[in-house]
Amino acid sequence: MKLLMLGGTEFVGRAITEDALARGWEVTVFHRGHHAPPPGTSALRGDRTAPGGLDALAAGEWDLVVDTWSGAPTVVRDSARLLAGRAGRYVYISSRSVYAYPAPAGLTEDGPVVDGSADAEATAYAEDKRGGELAAVDAFGDRALLVRAGLIIGPYENVGRLPWWLDRTARGGPTPAPGRPGLPLQYIDVRDLAHWTLDAAEAGLGGPYDAVSPVGHATMGALLDACAAVTGGRAEFRWIDQDRMAEAGVEPWIELPIWLPEGELHDYMFGSDTTKAQAAGLKCRPVEETVADTWAWLQSLGGPAPLRGDRSTKGMSAEREAALFGL
Repeated sequence: MKLLMLGGTEFVGRAITEDALARGWEVTVFHRGHHAPPPGTSALRGDRTAPGGLDALAAGEWDLVVDTWSGAPTVVRDSARLLAGRAGRYVYISSRSVYAYPAPAGLTEDGPVVDGSADAEATAYAEDKRGGELAAVDAFGDRALLVRAGLIIGPYENVGRLPWWLDRTARGGPTPAPGRPGLPLQYIDVRDLAHWTLDAAEAGLGGPYDAVSPVGHATMGALLDACAAVTGGRAEFRWIDQDRMAEAGVEPWIELPIWLPEGELHDYMFGSDTTKAQAAGLKCRPVEETVADTWAWLQSLGGPAPLRGDRSTKGMSAEREAALFGL
């Protein structure tokens, strides 16, 4: 297979690129030059947001294009239109955020989605991803696969969710643990996402698929226990129920990453019915493996994990922790 990876140097794109290389595929990475692509790839340079930024893609043919773009839908539109006659299939890495909020637990791919347009400039994450989906379908029709990922964690994470928990448990001492240990989580290891995406594309699948683990594949307690175990076991978890968290003004998802209190938002983010993707072969590794491999990657960096400039800083300060414990 000949793969054109739009991006391919960070997190999801890098995981997909590495999986394709492991299959023996011929991989071309189109990127802006901010980070080096994995060894073994061919590189093309260009900025998809700039005039003439797609010039390097004016020639060439590929079996598959994978696109992880999360900004203006017009960027996906222009790339997909340019490649429609020279690529077999187009995979757009979308998000479950395209579903209209609120959404009940058990929602499938047929659920209502937000409004979006392939011709829109950047507005908001959900609408941008939906517009990207429409752009891919407009250009490729049923040759477009829409991978609606949930929470993504694992090695190369540049958002700061799992890395924050690993760094925090490594420091040890009294550690805030939100809600209850048995709170079910739903997420996807970036390598499982990458592997299934390429399998699905190779099998000729099209349309939307929710690519995330089954509900309750892990729990908040299992995740934190795994973090503590790989970082030396020095963390002393102090479980604080969600009502007390709310009283203290703790911001879920941001101050205590990954965690969402039970209720409407938890159902929306962690309640997808993934039957369709599971039937198409999606498999998810144990949370302990994801955590251990992410910690090994962090230690290999010799410094802080890279963070995307377009995402907010995650985690709780020591001062906030102290105030929380004093409730």
